[in-house]
Order: sequence, then structure tokens, then C-alpha cells
Amino acid sequence: MAESVNIKELNDLIASKSNVVNLVNQGMNQAIVGQKHLIDSLMIALLSNGHILLEGVPGLAKTLAIKTLSSIIDAKYSRIQFTPDLLPADVVGTMMYSVQKEQFQIKKGPIFANFVLADEINRAPAKVQSALLEAMQERQVTIGDETFKLDNPFLVMATQNPIEQEGTYPLPEAQVDRFLLKVVISYPNKNEEAEIIRQNISGARQEIKPLLTPAEILDTQKVVNQIYIDEKIEKYIIDIVYATRFPSEAGLPDLKSVISFGASPRASISMALASRAYAFLRGRGYVIPEDVRAICHDVLRHRIGLTYEAEANNISADEIISNILDKVIVP
Repeated sequence: MAESVNIKELNDLIASKSNVVNLVNQGMNQAIVGQKHLIDSLMIALLSNGHILLEGVPGLAKTLAIKTLSSIIDAKYSRIQFTPDLLPADVVGTMMYSVQKEQFQIKKGPIFANFVLADEINRAPAKVQSALLEAMQERQVTIGDETFKLDNPFLVMATQNPIEQEGTYPLPEAQVDRFLLKVVISYPNKNEEAEIIRQNISGARQEIKPLLTPAEILDTQKVVNQIYIDEKIEKYIIDIVYATRFPSEAGLPDLKSVISFGASPRASISMALASRAYAFLRGRGYVIPEDVRAICHDVLRHRIGLTYEAEANNISADEIISNILDKVIVP
């Protein structure tokens, strides 16, 4: 009985914070046509205090999305264009000698922002990628002898282009695992594309004004952290992740030859965090199996290794995840 009272209190608390979701959606819809999944995914990453990797061809509003989000929240935004000649100091900052003061001074890099867009992350060498990913994980940066904490909220949205792989440096599995979600962006439909054309040729785009403060986002993150996950849901998450590691034991022997390695424990944590944020977006104080299934592909697609056999037969990670979701018993 006490538990049901807590759930009711949580639902009331979430209802009181629903304005945050409404304001973000309102602001995003002013600048972006369609792309509902992209907007929801950004919100899930933000509310879960995680980071997001986007894959899609150029021109699908990836840059516009994070820039708009930072405008809505009145937060600091920076964009880093990853290129082969980029250095770690171009991301985190460096020590510079001041002739006037006759001493070294710290010049902070673009990583010191609330929202960081790492555009085409796979175009920069491993040293630069690891400098960014270390800052993402540790949420701090060391320049010279000094260590600086990064501001909260802190969200990195990295993009990569799936069609041009020449001269790129693919992210190693251990580093790509640090992203809460990997979201694949698709083309708009015909009606959405017509609306995009109208907006851009008529100059009808509205200026995005700040609707929220970073403090309000931090408060909302605390509410999301209170969302209830039942033991049955935890077991469901573990069963799904376990099936990626030992498919035969999950009743999926056919998948053994197409999976080279399964998802790490970080996947289980990410699924729990993302499903709580998804439940919050749906106005619930507790997680249900549908929440887990809704975020499962985005959480797992970059955490499952494919064998040569899978690639030869054009079997994708998404197909494997769908097979697992069909087989694992829903609580």
C-alpha cells in the first residue's frame, strides 16, 4: 500500500514537471519539422544525464536540433567540426603564454559548454576522440596542472556520416560504449519535406527564445532519478542484455554465429536510465516493459559486435535486437 502511495506521489511530481517537456517540444517544433524520434532521444539523453551519437546523412537537422535545444534552455552551446588535423588541445583547451603578464594562462576549449556538438566525430584521429570521450566520462578536464569540472547540464551530441568512410577513424567499441544512445536518423516524409521547403524559402523561421533555465533541467533530472523500476523490469533488462552475450541459453542458437561480442554492463545501466526518462516523457512514475522495448534498439545497436558472417549476410544489429525482443519473455 505504501508503495502505491509513493507511485501516486511520483505521478503528481511528474505532472508538476510536465511543463518542462511541453516547453522543449514547443521550442523544438518551431525550428524542426518532424523528427519526433530525434527530439525524444535528445530529451532522454538530457534527462538521463547521458550523451547521444547520431548517424544519418547530411541535412537531416542534426546540428539544428542541438543548437535549438541549447537556445530553449538558455545554455552555452559549442560546435566542434572534427577534421583529420584537429588536436586534443583544440577540444579541451591549452596553456598559452601571455607576453603582457609574462606567464602562462589557460585558454579553455569548446568542451566547456552545456551542449557540445561533435560534428563528424569519426573524421578526427584517435587522440582527439579519446580527449572528448574522457571529458564525457569524467565530466572534468585537466589542462596543465589544473583540473576543471564541466558545467551541468552537460550533453555531448556526436554525429557521424554513414555514407563516406574514406579517411575516417571509426570509434573503437570501448569508446562508442560511452554513448547512452545511438540514434539512426531517417529522411522526412513528403509532407514534412514540403513544410521544410516552405519554411526555408519564405524566411518564416522564428527566433528561438529561452524558455527554461539549466537549473530547471537539473531539478527535472532529480525527479527522473526517482522513477520506480520494479525488480521484474530489472530482470527483463538483464535477460535482454544476457541474450546478446549468450544467445543459445536464451533460446536463440542461430544468433551465436552472427554476434562476435555482446553488450556490456553499461548497456544494462543505460537501458534502466533511458527507460526511466522515457516513462517520464509519457507522464508515468514507474517503468513498464513497453518503455524498455521503446528505447532498446537505441541503447543496444552500438553495443553488439557483428561477425563477418553477419556482415556477409547483411544482418544488422537492429535485426538481432528485434529477434531478442521477440524471444525474451515480457514480465
